[in-house]
Amino acid sequence: MKIKIQNALLLTMAEGDQLRQNADIYIEDNKIIAIGNAPEGFVADELIDADNHLVMPGLVNAHTHIGMSLLRNYADDLPFWPWLTEKIWPIEDKLTANDVYWGSMLSIAEMIRSGITSFADMYFFMDDVAKAVETTGIRANLARGMVGNAEVGAQKLAESLTFKNEWHGKADGRIQVDLAPHAPYSCEKPFLEHLLKTNEVEKCRLHIHLSESSKEVADSIESLGMTPIAYVDSLGLFEYPTIAAHCVHLSDEDIAILAKKKVNVIHNPGSNLKLGNGFAPVKKMLEAGVNVALGTDGSSSNNNLNLFEEMNLVATVHKAVHEDPTLVPAYTALEMATVNGAKALGLEGSIGQIKEGYLADLIMIDLKKPHFYPRFNMTASLVYSAQASDVKDVMVNGKWIMRNYELLTMNEQEVCEKANACALNLIGGTYVK
Repeated sequence: MKIKIQNALLLTMAEGDQLRQNADIYIEDNKIIAIGNAPEGFVADELIDADNHLVMPGLVNAHTHIGMSLLRNYADDLPFWPWLTEKIWPIEDKLTANDVYWGSMLSIAEMIRSGITSFADMYFFMDDVAKAVETTGIRANLARGMVGNAEVGAQKLAESLTFKNEWHGKADGRIQVDLAPHAPYSCEKPFLEHLLKTNEVEKCRLHIHLSESSKEVADSIESLGMTPIAYVDSLGLFEYPTIAAHCVHLSDEDIAILAKKKVNVIHNPGSNLKLGNGFAPVKKMLEAGVNVALGTDGSSSNNNLNLFEEMNLVATVHKAVHEDPTLVPAYTALEMATVNGAKALGLEGSIGQIKEGYLADLIMIDLKKPHFYPRFNMTASLVYSAQASDVKDVMVNGKWIMRNYELLTMNEQEVCEKANACALNLIGGTYVK
């Protein structure tokens, strides 16, 4: 399949915040093969006129739990630890594979509508999450979340490796499988040591929660004599490429470790704010050279999967926290949601930019909206003015999965109804119309 997108306002994320006017993009099969001049002999099977539209790389949601969409608005306005231990974990024990499938489908529908083309997920019943990814055409790093002692953890690790053998590289290469020890406080040391020894052979990317709350850090220092960052580093966890979610409460020594070990930190501003966990020291991390990407976390704590909102938060709250309006400029926020996210998922050089030879993962934003006028600075407009609902078209791997605001790979109404039925059955609530 050969596709030509013409007359686009193009933000490549490969050339700083320079925009190309009236740009033409040439796509063959699943890759971008040229920008500007047509390749010799290129005849498009599909011609898209992108006049009054902005084309940019698809967004990367680098930390999610998409099955948790069933718990959206279920446990709100609670402190983090009661929220997690008294509300979330007990109800998760009741989840079935069918629940997680429809919760995943609901989240994927929301993410596609929000311009997200790739995500990194940690949860369970991952076969059913993978089936949802395969069906819908989105791209994903998937990992079975693991908690427990040596015996329980070993069983879950075995399940993770079976999942990896069955799904890594599947769905036309759109699925990568990672390993996900949930957090230092939920994984005992013998299990973590066993996992890391196993990974000497498997060499998987790791996905873990770190230093999300002040209590977590205080407990770690009291029981281990070191912070969660220092602790997992002492075990050798950072010898492998790592997606470290949250990293809210960090010492200067923690940040130095993250920078030295090239850890990918996933900032989840919406979730951290809503749960009252604080706001990560992004300024210090960026200054130290840490790769900081963006995630939404699960929609049980956010309560949405809107990366445009996360970009806005990271570009505004830091300005207020430090009383410095120059911090996290708009283009930096866009990098976090595209280029940096691609790097975090191990897909640097494949996605995150509109560039020759890269995979054709892109979105088209409808600029015919009042909040896009006047058009002084479109980069700033994407972060400070744009809404997720402005995304009109989404392509992953060279295939359209949303066109003219219509989801092409699922029955959206059925997904909403099935997910709602699963949630009501799970929680025993009543649907409010």
